[in-house]
Amino acid sequence: MLSFTEENYLKVLLKLTIFDADKKNVGTNELALQLGVKPATASDMLKKLKTKKLIDYQKYGKTSLSDLGIKSAMEVTRKHRLWETFLHQKLEFSWHEVHEVAEQLEHIKSTKLIDGLDKFLNYPEFDPHGDAIPNKKGEIKTLYNKILTNVTAGKACKMKAVKDNSTLFLQYIVELGLAIDVTIQVITKHPYDRSMVVKINNKETYISKMVADNIFVVCKNCSDDKECIVNQCEL
Repeated sequence: MLSFTEENYLKVLLKLTIFDADKKNVGTNELALQLGVKPATASDMLKKLKTKKLIDYQKYGKTSLSDLGIKSAMEVTRKHRLWETFLHQKLEFSWHEVHEVAEQLEHIKSTKLIDGLDKFLNYPEFDPHGDAIPNKKGEIKTLYNKILTNVTAGKACKMKAVKDNSTLFLQYIVELGLAIDVTIQVITKHPYDRSMVVKINNKETYISKMVADNIFVVCKNCSDDKECIVNQCEL
């Protein structure tokens, strides 16, 4: 049985090492920054997780999830994203409201409840932010890895997911007219700061590099990265 804090650490480690970067391991300072704690606090928790064989960890070194750690982290992530989907689809929470509530609900231990929730929602593959939802076996659909920043001027793409799930970011991109599957036409890109002018819903809009770095996209006529590869699309 894992504590809420232990589950949160595993979920963030999964995000940093697999979902966001696929870089296998992460430093203690980076983990502490993500969790909003001091490095010494993170180090103490990592020792506990190592004792439970959930991570591979060396003091002053890098941390990676063990197979058991990945399984546990996937379970927490599955619950979180299913609850976000439920709140958005069935209770009409906006996409910037669901994260905080799902943070509380994700720690419910009942497997029967979560499996029932999954079935009730018709086994969704993605949550309201476009994040892949692990299935009961811990399997996930292809992750998106193309970001708006790297789209060539003159190309069109679709927004499929966001990196930043914070309330401020989600509210801001809604103001820009963005949502999942909305088409974005890149008009111009500025070499100095890599900001860009894009067209969204027939309206030209300025987007900073910071914003573009947090938007995952695929080609306008494709549904995911795999389809882009098959069609040999270029962005």
